[in-house]
Amino acid sequence: MPKITILPHAQLCPSGKTIEVEEGKSLCEAMVENAVEIEHACEMSCACTTCHVVVRQGFNTLNESSDDEEDLLDAAWGLEATSRLSCQVKLGSEDITIEIPKYTINHARENH
Repeated sequence: MPKITILPHAQLCPSGKTIEVEEGKSLCEAMVENAVEIEHACEMSCACTTCHVVVRQGFNTLNESSDDEEDLLDAAWGLEATSRLSCQVKLGSEDITIEIPKYTINHARENH
């Protein structure tokens, strides 16, 4: 089973975390199920950028991003070449390391 190393994030994962999950699970689901409360305002339907992560190691082992994901990522805060929407990442057999950006764009939260 692949391991996900989550680098420290001040609010969501202050100490960082390493979790082990089964292949084929979405990265976002894996984090939520393991008490990393990453935002997913669109309920993991590839309709927002709140679950944006930057893959620091293992990017090339992941499934390819769709055109819809690429279009959404263009609007993500802190976009990098290895950025992905965690709801669209299906975990393979290789370990990965991710970083959750400091900020996210959540129009639903900002309008309340």
